[in-house]
Amino acid sequence: MARPKAGKNRVIVTLECTEARGLGKPPSRYTTMKNKKNNPKRIELKKYNPFLRRHTLHRETK
Repeated sequence: MARPKAGKNRVIVTLECTEARGLGKPPSRYTTMKNKKNNPKRIELKKYNPFLRRHTLHRETK
């Protein structure tokens, strides 16, 4: 994936499902960009998990 032409503060991050591993399913992952200056902490978003067929909490991974 080519890096878009964005500022130095923008980074590509991966969001991974927090509920799937506990249930023995493969975790769903999404990639997105965040601005490190505006969001220094890890992102937490509710996204759709197709393996569980519902919206679950996805957290930013390392």
